[in-house]
Amino acid sequence: MFDVPLDSIAAWVGLAFVSVALVGVALALPTATPPDAAAAADTIDAVAASPHAAAADYPLHGATVRLDPRRLTLTRGGASAHATFAYGPVTPVRPGSRLGLVLAGRPPTAVFRSPGALARATAAARERAPVVRSAADRLLVRHVRWRGVDVTLVGA
Repeated sequence: MFDVPLDSIAAWVGLAFVSVALVGVALALPTATPPDAAAAADTIDAVAASPHAAAADYPLHGATVRLDPRRLTLTRGGASAHATFAYGPVTPVRPGSRLGLVLAGRPPTAVFRSPGALARATAAARERAPVVRSAADRLLVRHVRWRGVDVTLVGA
């Protein structure tokens, strides 16, 4: 059937090299699919575009989040996905901040003395380095309107 006898050493060595090469190719293939950053950005845009106060959350299932005022990056298992916001800039919120309290649901009137104080805190948050959270379970989004101040807060 085959012209090469399988008991020759050269055939077995060649078969071993081919097997090792195939295992290497199989291990090099990516196993993780990137998270859906576009769907998360769509959720943020839907809240930001609302003419009224609105809130939403988006499940992240342990993804790492990198958030700046115009862009979102989600990473899980070495695979990353990026999306930009159509309705930006948004305000990235750090956990434990006063903006974080508003993002969590407290009224801005209970956290800030005036709409100007909220506007200053929002401007300062946008100027800081991007917010990065590891192993986040959900992305929170809240659109706040208070006497002329109109902001979209986003955090994980």
